[in-house]
Amino acid sequence: MRSGSIPGARGRVLPMTLLGDPVLRAPCEEVTEFGPELARLVEDMFATMYEARGVGLAANQVGRALRVFVYDCPDDEDVRHLGHVVNPRLVSAEGIILRGPEGCLSLPGLEAGVERYDEAVVEGFTVDGDRVRVWGSGFFARCLQHECDHLEGQVYVDRLSGWRRSRVMRKAAKASWGR
Repeated sequence: MRSGSIPGARGRVLPMTLLGDPVLRAPCEEVTEFGPELARLVEDMFATMYEARGVGLAANQVGRALRVFVYDCPDDEDVRHLGHVVNPRLVSAEGIILRGPEGCLSLPGLEAGVERYDEAVVEGFTVDGDRVRVWGSGFFARCLQHECDHLEGQVYVDRLSGWRRSRVMRKAAKASWGR
């Protein structure tokens, strides 16, 4: 991506991977090739995220089992955070645990209260191979943790139990996209 360009402006919208697709359940592979193909994927992921009206998107949500995610997410102070991370590692999740509403583009239209830490730090690389460290609080910390979970083969319903999990899974089974 060129500096100063609007992420996703030159991207194409990719098909969304939905709950039930095996690519969402397997840990993603490390990116080893930094170049135009990776930059194109990130650009396409931004376009897809914006089209779906999301705040974050992991590569496996568009069928690519690679450790990459993009985000355009506000924190609790309504400060916008925009970027991407290649080969991210959640190096810290701490603070207080809050239960808050969480949805997912791979489970369209569904939401549940999920417990997450209110601070998170992710380290990784940009598409150019430069090191990056992203710190988030509040809703943005939730987003960072959510996207890192995706790259480990988890979705937010895996963090639910009891009636919360049952309710979301019942609704997913009844949804037009459910499998």
